[in-house]
Order: sequence, then C-alpha cells, then structure tokens
Amino acid sequence: MTISAPASAFHSALALSRRQLMAAFTVAALSACGALLPLSAQAATVEESVLELQHDWEVVKYQTAGSEREKRYEALADKAHKISEAHAGRAEPLIWEGIIVASWAGEKGGLGALSLAKKAKAMYEASIAIDASALDGSAYNSLGVLYYKVPGWPIGFGDKDKARDLIQKALAINPKGIDPNYFYGEFLIETKHPEEAVTYLERAQQAPPRPGRQIADVGRREEIRVLLEKIKSR
Repeated sequence: MTISAPASAFHSALALSRRQLMAAFTVAALSACGALLPLSAQAATVEESVLELQHDWEVVKYQTAGSEREKRYEALADKAHKISEAHAGRAEPLIWEGIIVASWAGEKGGLGALSLAKKAKAMYEASIAIDASALDGSAYNSLGVLYYKVPGWPIGFGDKDKARDLIQKALAINPKGIDPNYFYGEFLIETKHPEEAVTYLERAQQAPPRPGRQIADVGRREEIRVLLEKIKSR
C-alpha cells in the first residue's frame, strides 16, 4: 500500500520523536552517571573533597568532646588518605591529610604520637614538592608547627630554628592570614618572646573571615584570646 504524503509525514515525525526521546533518555542516563558533567564541575572534585575534609576536621577539633576526638581523627585520617590517593599529584589533599594526622597525634600522645607526627611531616614535605604555595602556603605553616611542637633530638625531629624559618615562609605567602599569624605568635611565646608575639596575635585577631570556615574561625579566635590573656597576666 502506498503511504500518502500526510501519513508519510506523520510516520517521519513519529520516528523523529522516538529518536529525540531516546536521545533525551541517553543524556539523562549519562548525566546521572556524571559522564556529562561540565569540565568545571569535574575539576572541582578535588576542591570539594578538600572542603569536606576541612569541615570534618573543624567539627572534630572544635565541636567534639575530648574523649571522642582521637577515634574521630583516626577515622578521618583514613578518609583523607583515600582522597589523597584519588587525587595523586595534588598538594591540597596531602596538606589536609597531614593536618588531620598531626591532630590525631596531638590527641594520642606518647611514642605513638611521634610516629604519626613523622607521617604528617612526610605529607607536608610531599605537598611542598608539588606546590609550596597551595592553600596559601599552609604546608609551610603546618610543618613549622610540627617542628616546634615535636621534641628535639634524640627523641624526635623538633627544631626551633626550622620552625621559625618555615612559619616565616608561610607568612610571606599569606601575611594577613589568621593561622600563620596565630602560630607564629604561639611559637614566639614558647620561645620566650611574648612581647613580640602580641603583634602577630593581634594581626591574627584582625584577619578577615574565611569563606566556609566559620567554625574554625570562631575556634581560632578563642585560642587567640586565651594566648593574649596569658601574656597580659604575666
């Protein structure tokens, strides 16, 4: 039977509609799998992972009971390691894995803490080798903190001179940052220079808020207040 022109047009339109529908389902399926995410979204995966680690860490540090922190840091360190492995070659996850492992060491104490501190040190050094300026020089700052908090030879690798140099490098990259100013102030107090520490602690106090870091900023400002009160009460 010969199909009339209108019928032929109808079947052609129906076939086109089916093709369009199948194409729409294909796009939807691929999008659901993430296959058609824009390049910017794909590139943001590591940033999103780091933001999640930051948030998890500050909740443990500032909003978790002391008796719970060690096991929470241990679990978070495992999560951070998986993220570092998933984004090999990126400095940012290594920095946050180091921060989390160092925080775990601080809660653990004893010889077990020293082995964790050594692991954190290696992570900071690896991140510096990749990109020393990542996260505003945070690896320099965090490595410097390890050097003044860990005991020196023959027990550990602590070294006050290295600590000073590293935190000063962090300050050169991020001179108004809350963390490098706070930790350099703390370092100066621990090395018996409280008067000099005031300048850096007050600068940390005046640092601009960090987007998405409200919990950490509130907690850090309280730590700054405590150190300034400690200096004034001497």
